[in-house]
Amino acid sequence: MSGTPEVPVHPSAEPVLTERHSSAPGPDAELRDYRAAFRAARLAMAVVDRDGVVVAANEALGTLLGTEPAALREQAAADLVDLGSDGRTWHAYREVLRGRRSRFRCTRRLKHPDGRSLWAEVTVAPVPDRPRVLLSVADISDRRELQARLRHLQMHDPVTRLPNRTLFFERLTAALETAAAEGPADEDPRERSYESYQSYGHGRTGRIGICYLDLDGFKAVNDTLGHRIGDRLLAAVAGRLTECADGYGYTRNGGHLVARLGGDEFAILVEDSTGTEQLADLAQSVLTALQEPFDLSGQRLSVSASIGVVERRARGSSATCLMQAADTTLYWAKADGKARWTLFDPERNAHRMTRQALSSTLRPAVERGEFALEYQPLVDLADGAVRGVEALVRWNHPQFGTLAPNRFVGIAEEDGSIVELGRWVLRTACRQARQWQKDHPGDRPIFVSVNVAVRQVWDSDLVADVAGILAETGLAPHLLQLELTESAVMGSAGRPLQALQALSDMGVRIAIDDFGTGYSNLAYLSRLPVSVLKLDGSFVRGFQDEAHANPADELIVEALVQLAHRLGLTVTAECVETAGQATRLRRIGCDTGQGWLYSRAVSPDRIAELIGAEPLAV
Repeated sequence: MSGTPEVPVHPSAEPVLTERHSSAPGPDAELRDYRAAFRAARLAMAVVDRDGVVVAANEALGTLLGTEPAALREQAAADLVDLGSDGRTWHAYREVLRGRRSRFRCTRRLKHPDGRSLWAEVTVAPVPDRPRVLLSVADISDRRELQARLRHLQMHDPVTRLPNRTLFFERLTAALETAAAEGPADEDPRERSYESYQSYGHGRTGRIGICYLDLDGFKAVNDTLGHRIGDRLLAAVAGRLTECADGYGYTRNGGHLVARLGGDEFAILVEDSTGTEQLADLAQSVLTALQEPFDLSGQRLSVSASIGVVERRARGSSATCLMQAADTTLYWAKADGKARWTLFDPERNAHRMTRQALSSTLRPAVERGEFALEYQPLVDLADGAVRGVEALVRWNHPQFGTLAPNRFVGIAEEDGSIVELGRWVLRTACRQARQWQKDHPGDRPIFVSVNVAVRQVWDSDLVADVAGILAETGLAPHLLQLELTESAVMGSAGRPLQALQALSDMGVRIAIDDFGTGYSNLAYLSRLPVSVLKLDGSFVRGFQDEAHANPADELIVEALVQLAHRLGLTVTAECVETAGQATRLRRIGCDTGQGWLYSRAVSPDRIAELIGAEPLAV
């Protein structure tokens, strides 16, 4: 090498080519080739020593960073490409410098001296057999821009241009993680002092809120005016939501996130919320904004929305739980009448969760024998004798204890399990009534009254069930009374009417329960095979204050009793709790009474003791 002039380094230089293609190239020639390739390479590169200092840089790196390659020498490579901005990247870089790691790669956003930003992929790898590492920097700005465009398309709704469900959940998850990590764990932002609020940093509260809304009646717009108008309406709604969110509050991200989650569902994410009042005000502003009609190419449309509002501390919350709460609250808003916002209520939600738990275990509970019957006496008001009993089902739930019918019968009617449960109640009650009859052959047999849901009439062959159970238990038909509510009987026609008529022809008594609380249409009394009216307890409760009695209550009950008697019906008064009520009911001609004055619902053994015993009350 000594004594030989250095050949100029250039890819097209003839001396280099001659040396490269010589039959026996020496190490000096190879080194010059490497240097030439390094300097001429289009990939930005630098040779860095083990201390992280630039030893040499090529022209491409100088161009990328807006300076001469020579000016980069003896500078810290990490400073040039921002490798020290986070601990993980810095550690990986130092491991390569020390020879403990073969290579590492990262992406960095760099600032060019002319002010523009560029994205760079930085690779650091050791140079074989030398105490050096090679740092290469590839400009991937075009690739990143294309990826950003594709991501935008992937994460935004094409109709409204709003973020879609995927981006919403991504932002929600990130906001929860950030707020939980930075926010105060146990301080209510409404009780925080000004100094505490400022010291926490830029108004961050560690809380989060969601307004989850659904347009009321949007399907009708699509069905009548077409999807084109429907899409334009969605876009117009999105514009108003964005105006509400941007104009109503400020977050450290510059505004609240408005997203279309699908169909006619939208959500507004409020980071660092200050309490439920802020979310409630935002929800009200959205309702107000949507009340103004939309003018879509001559089509003037009005739309309303139902909004579920959730606001809570971020710590301990998850995106899934928050959205479940928001969805539940939205359902409440619709169930409460639509065109309103509803705030999440933990107590109401606990009731919903309990109801859901009951629903999921109701069907198996019949098979497991978790139900039992208690019986409340029906007493002759004339002599105080027990004439019959009403069977009342109880659920001995292994988790929630003994449950009254109002806790689960509605659920059973909704999911259809009332058919199986009702059949069990009917069979058990008839078997028990027959057993009392066998145990007291010398006494007048008492009848048993069983509640029947309207779904039992529709979804099962009630007539066949009753006939089969009566034959199985040996109970006479006239000792069975079936109770249906007034609202269930109203409008009965077709199959229900035929079923009731067949049961009446069989000898079974039909009673109208809670009479006077439903439609109170007296015309159906002449059409239906009804034999008993059970007056709702609200009439009887009006008799309680004997010193200040309301004459209207007594006149109404007396008129109903007289009407029933004229039609050949008997009348039972429910909720009789005082002797004064019993006396007044007896005076106006009511036939039987039922209530705590005589007895609460009791076990079959207690009813057996009452049969043939002294009158309960007269």
